[in-house]
Amino acid sequence: MAKGRAERRGARQGGKAAASNIIAFQGEPGANSDMACRAAFPYMTTLPCPTFDAAMGAVQAGKAELAMIPVENSIAGRVADLHSLLPHTKLKIVAEHFQRVEHCLVALPGASLKSIRTVKSHVQALAQCRNFLKKNKLQPVVHADTAGAAREIAEIGDASVGAIASSLAARIYDLKVLAKNIEDADHNTTRMLVFSREEAHPDWRTVQCMTAFLFRVKSRPAALYKALGGFATNGVNMVKLESYLSGARFEQALFYAEVEGHPEQRNVLLALEELGFFSDELKMLGSFPANPFRRKGWEAPTRPGT
Repeated sequence: MAKGRAERRGARQGGKAAASNIIAFQGEPGANSDMACRAAFPYMTTLPCPTFDAAMGAVQAGKAELAMIPVENSIAGRVADLHSLLPHTKLKIVAEHFQRVEHCLVALPGASLKSIRTVKSHVQALAQCRNFLKKNKLQPVVHADTAGAAREIAEIGDASVGAIASSLAARIYDLKVLAKNIEDADHNTTRMLVFSREEAHPDWRTVQCMTAFLFRVKSRPAALYKALGGFATNGVNMVKLESYLSGARFEQALFYAEVEGHPEQRNVLLALEELGFFSDELKMLGSFPANPFRRKGWEAPTRPGT
């Protein structure tokens, strides 16, 4: 109990720590993003924020050094909210992190799997644990947040209500883990991007790098084909390309892309120059080291008990 209270007290007082030692995330204390921050940056203090915009704003305002934002999940796909912020942010992407999502059924200390009747959690968490809920005849109840659901059942004090949340949330809110790894798919992994006010400067000669950017092609036939042609002719591997329409008339698409390599490499530089020639807008979002998870056979990093 005392340990849980200390966790909550530390989360509330995180803003008092030196900004250079703070990493912001969206969600309540104990959220999966909180776990990801602790796994990737165990020496930093995590700062809960209500929205992605607020987390990135904390970095821009100097209240945090970094912000970690989810961009895609191996089951649910891309996290669209971030894409609306990228065209306007001054922050740079400096790292990526892959977090294995491990859902737990948590409840009051005196509860058991037999006493639980309903389970609260985020709609995606409930969907990702559908088989477990069906097998145990548990009624799902949608909540805005996994960690928020854990906090709520701790406050209500009803032994018949559980939550799907992280083991970290259970520890923070003095709850009992009734079952671990209840997700239906064993590859449930979320990719996170780390944002900073300062650019990263990885040495592309010794480190495998990724480069992210936004672009808007000119409104003419085959503009996208021509804009991307430089990556093919220069042997640059594009690992991500997403489009979304913006503006009142939805006439031109904005594209988010990631490629292997660094702009200081000649082939990447030439490809970007050709892209710029066929684009009305090109915004570099940063170059950063490729996470080891990209190597075949590497497991998504988690820290048991975080």
